[in-house]
Formats: sequence, structure tokens, C-alpha cells
Amino acid sequence: MTSIASASLSIQTSSCSSPVPPPWFGEVALLVSHLRKLGILDTINAQVQFARRRFGRFEVLDFVAVLFGYSLSGERTLEAFYKRLQPWASALMALFGRDRLPSRSALSRWLAALDQPTVEALRACFLADLLARPLGKDPQTGGLWDRAGTQWLVFDVDGTREAARQRALPQTTDQPEASRRLRPLCAPGYLGRKRGEVVRTRTTALHAHTHQWLGTFGHAGNGDYRAELRQVVAAIQSYLKRHQVAPERAVVRLDGQYGTGAVLADLAGLAFVTRGQDYHLLDRDEVQTRLHLPPDQQIQQPESGTVRALYDCPAVSLSAQGPSCRIIVATHPATEQKSRVGSTRRGVVYELFLTALPQGAFTAADVVALYLHRGAFEPALADEDQEQDPDRWCSHSACGQECWQMISQWVWNLRLELGHQLKPEPIRTTEFAPALNPLQRVAATGTPAQGYAPHAAALPWKQGRFSGRDFALQSDGSLRCPAGQTLSPTEQRREADGSLRVVYEARIRDCRPCRLRGQCQWHGQAAKHPRRVSLLLHPLAVASAPLLWRDWSRRTQRRICLELVRGQRVEVEVALGGPPRPLAETPSLSRAQRAHWRLSWAERWARNARAPTTGLVTIKLFGVPDAFARFLDLTTA
Repeated sequence: MTSIASASLSIQTSSCSSPVPPPWFGEVALLVSHLRKLGILDTINAQVQFARRRFGRFEVLDFVAVLFGYSLSGERTLEAFYKRLQPWASALMALFGRDRLPSRSALSRWLAALDQPTVEALRACFLADLLARPLGKDPQTGGLWDRAGTQWLVFDVDGTREAARQRALPQTTDQPEASRRLRPLCAPGYLGRKRGEVVRTRTTALHAHTHQWLGTFGHAGNGDYRAELRQVVAAIQSYLKRHQVAPERAVVRLDGQYGTGAVLADLAGLAFVTRGQDYHLLDRDEVQTRLHLPPDQQIQQPESGTVRALYDCPAVSLSAQGPSCRIIVATHPATEQKSRVGSTRRGVVYELFLTALPQGAFTAADVVALYLHRGAFEPALADEDQEQDPDRWCSHSACGQECWQMISQWVWNLRLELGHQLKPEPIRTTEFAPALNPLQRVAATGTPAQGYAPHAAALPWKQGRFSGRDFALQSDGSLRCPAGQTLSPTEQRREADGSLRVVYEARIRDCRPCRLRGQCQWHGQAAKHPRRVSLLLHPLAVASAPLLWRDWSRRTQRRICLELVRGQRVEVEVALGGPPRPLAETPSLSRAQRAHWRLSWAERWARNARAPTTGLVTIKLFGVPDAFARFLDLTTA
């Protein structure tokens, strides 16, 4: 040992190596203790069974233990993780009740050999653990309360992608065909803003109120988004069944690529809010008719200042045999810069929003605001990338990568759960949209605060005479009289009850020679003015309560768990094993052993199980609150 000394400072060095546990080792110990307490490790061992050659003495739980530790560590690569873990490999496997740590090559072979049934069995364990207990001490699930006081659960579904770089390879006749390692995992597809030549896309589902993941489903290239959506719907249905929520009280917020009638039919009765991509719907007669009437509402986006006029079209069929839904058309003037979303026609940008939410509980502005609020999903994906980065390549096989990403989401959910135990917080309530004032008939924008009901015409004023209902509203905004002539809008008047009266008037040169004039006008042939017809747009009957959004913080509890012991001291002691057992007589062989039959699952499990004679591993964590230690059934000093 050497030293440097001065009057107030002494620095000493030693050539003896004394490694310290990595800062994430304490969190691994806490989380695995929670898994053992809940019996999740035994469940994985019993329900996820996979046997292939060249795995040595290792079983599924041995490799799952490595992936759990890798996800919790935040290390950039498996190589860096193994390097930090090497002095403490025995202690990590002892947490899972196992003996030896699988090598990196064994882990790589296992991930490459995984098949889809094994991945689905692990996914079933992940979902069962999510549904087994509430997030915290409060059994509530949060939700969105509409203007009628009905609770809805909101789920966000969206895709995320990871691109891979591939260098150019020579293609000559004297060389064999090039083989790409990521060929079964990735494929050419849309890259977005990411650099690369091939891409892998996965669909993720997030509970928007508890911020728990419900699953991840990936495919090569642009993915099979319809098949992935059906898997997401199955997971949401399991969640709703467990919490005894009717399927029609769940709202799925979707990206615009799902905004077609064929895709929405896969939602199996779940309510939805999505951006439409079939802009040919704008050419429908019922949509064009509504667009030529005054807008229901106007909203201004605070971030961009864009003012949108909203037109509510209920019960529009999306295709000949497809479902019907509520379509909200948002318009705003086009600018010199091309709009990134929507369809521009004659200087106006049209955006489509499709929903199954009822008009009596959600105004058009509420629906658009609820869709735009799905931008809160992006910070969740950003936090996931920063803390765990599940899109990094952990395997060159599709099933292996899917297994790794599923365990990353599992770690996210467990951190949330333990964070709520460390610092319980009551559910927070946000006024998503203010209450409607029944005394305020017209908003400051000049439209009713709740929008308009379908237009209504006047009743017949005399038996055998034409009423306003006999004048059909056309897609160009005009009226067609029984004689086939056109009435054009000439005036709009606001009524005392907040209704809007739109006045249509014919041309006198069309009315004078008309053979039906006697049935149409009060004075018949003696009338000096053309026929006028009024359409009334009454305010829509909507409940007046505010929209309330109840949820928990996305980040606070998770970061509390992540940072609890990362700055604290961790002591790990591995005692030497007991004295070797005396040699016993050679046991007799069974007929199965003599014939070299396949090992049973219990025999396979026992090969790497930690023996009682193995040295005791003692892990001492500092900075753990006593109440939290009692929750995990850990002893306190």
C-alpha cells in the first residue's frame, strides 16, 4: 500500500482488487424479492416450459433472470451488463433460487431458439400478473367521467419502430450470397426520422390512467398492424373482465393508420377515437350537406393558435358493409406551408376524426380534445427509451426480441407498483373540459357551447300545402323544391333560445311559371315574392357536467423506486459452502436412466437449482424504509 500525505489530506492506494456491487444491484434485489413473495417465479417455471438442445443445465427461469437484471440495470449492451455483473453473478442467481449464471452465448442461443408458443405462455404470465392486484393500496383504476357522469377507461394504442443500419455488401459472382443477421427480424419499411435501411415495428398498449403497459406485439418491416390490434383488443378485454367494466365503457385512442372501417371492425365493440384516413368520406352527400351548414363549434389549439371549425356528422357509414360511426370534420384555412395532416381542398384543410362516443355525453370539441390529448403517450415512450430502451437489439430472432421487450414492460409495471407502495398518493382529478353553462346559450365564438342538433324544418301550415320538410337539403348547401328548383341560403338569424335559423329563398322567375305555386305559397299565383324556407339548428342536448380525468403521475412513483437504493451502499457477502459430503455408494439406476430417456421437467429444473449446501448469500441494503421492507417480507437490521 502506498500513500500521499499532507497536513490535511491523506490518499492511500492498494494493489488488492475490491470490487463494489453495481448501483442497480440493490434495485434488482428488491424487485426479485417482490416477485418471489408473489410466487411469480414459480408461475413462470410451471407455465413457461421450453426445452431445446445445447442449453446445458439451464432452464427458462435462468434466462429470464438475466433479462430482468439487464432491463433493471440500464446498461447499454449485454456485454457491459455481464462485465459489471461478473463478480456478483452468484449473488444474482441466488436471488432467483438458481446456481450458475448462463453465459452470453447460451443466452443468445436460447433467444434464437425461442418459439411463438413459449412467448405466448410468457405473455400470459405477464398479463396475469398485471390483472392479479391493483396498482397501489387504492383499488381505483382512474378513468374519464363524461358530461353525464359516466366513467370510461381510456387505453392508448400506437406503434413504435426501431431502424437498423446495414452496410453495403459486394454482390459478385465469385462470392456466395450475402446473409444478413437481422433478416428474419427486420424488413424494409417506413423509417420515419430514424436512420437505417431496415426496420421493425411493434404495437404497444398503455392504460392511460395507471400508465401500465398491457402488452407489446411486433413484426418485421411496417408490421401486421391489424393482427397486432386484435391481440391488443384481447388484452384490453381481459383487463375489463377482471375489473368488471363493460366493453362499451372502454375508449381506445388510435393512430391515424387505424382510421378505416375495416380496421375499426376489429375493435369488437370497444369505443374508439381515431383520426380518419379515408378522405373520400368528405364526398358523401350527408357529409357535404353538413359542411354547407354553419359549424357546430370552434376550438383554438393553444400551442399553434390554429382555429378549427368543427362539423359533427352522426351515424355515417364508413363503407357499404362496414360499421357506422360519428364523424367530426375539422376545417381551417390552408397556409403557405403544406399541412402535415388532413386533405387540402380549395384553400381549406379538412381533418377527419372518427369516434363511437355518444353525442349526449361528448361534444365535438370534447372528442377532438380527447384525441389530441393522446400526445401524452409520447412522453411515456420517451421515458421507456431513456430508462430501459426496449427497442435496442437483444436478439436476432423475432421471438427473442419479443421476449426481451415484454420483460422490459414487466419491469416498468413492477416499478410503478413498488413506487406506489413506497409513496402512496391519492388519485388526482383534472378538469379535462369545463362544465357547460346552461344559461350561456351562445359561446364567445358565436356557436352554441354544445353544438347543434340535426336540422329541423317547419311543419305544414295548411292542409295540402308544402312545408319546409318537402324541400330536400342538397349536398351543395341548397334546397330542392318539389318542382325541382333550387333555393339558396340568404340569411342567418339567431333566435332567443340559442337556435340558428337559416333562411333559403327561391328565385321569383322560377316561382311565377311553376304549376305547383298554389300548393307552395300562401297567396298562390298572386304572390309577389318567391318562396322562402327556414331550417332551424337547435342546440344539441348535452349534459352540462364537466369532463373529469382521474389518473396518477406517470413518472413520480416509478422514479422513486428506481432511485431508492441507487445512491445507497449495498453489501454483498457470499459465504463458502459447507464441507463436502462423504462419498456414498453408487446409487442404482432406474430403467429410464439406463435407457437415457428424456429428463422430466422436475429433473431439468433441479440441475441448476441452488443446493442447500451452497454458501449463504447475504445482501444488506441501506436506505430502505422499514414499512417497505415489511411489505416485501425482508428482515430489518
